[in-house]
Amino acid sequence: MAANTITVQATVAADKKKVWDFYTNPEHITKWNFADPSWHCPSAENDLRIGGTYCARMEAKDGSFGFNFEAVYTDLIIGEHFTYEFGGRKATVILSDLNGQTEIAVTFDPEEVNPVEMQRAGWQSILNNFKNYTETN
Repeated sequence: MAANTITVQATVAADKKKVWDFYTNPEHITKWNFADPSWHCPSAENDLRIGGTYCARMEAKDGSFGFNFEAVYTDLIIGEHFTYEFGGRKATVILSDLNGQTEIAVTFDPEEVNPVEMQRAGWQSILNNFKNYTETN
């Protein structure tokens, strides 16, 4: 990871097994993987192994814009953490047990187009959606 990484985190009121499942299972990813309510994630695929690929389709609900977020896993311990690379950047997701709750921390390399605070807010919003979805399902 680059020295200027960004970290977002949340504490989820669920055990690590559920958090891992909801974070990595495409059936769940499509329910929480968007930063704003005007967007959605209509499809996701996840080949959870080193060298495997992750792909989530992100689209504005009005159809005005969309893109595939694609990554390749470079490090992985099932149920604990993973790192994937996307577009020359990396992100690492780490789950930590907190007495029946789970802290999830996502550290990523920022891109160079948008301000760092905008990127932090967007990734935090997605993580907040994940937390809310996981705690209510």
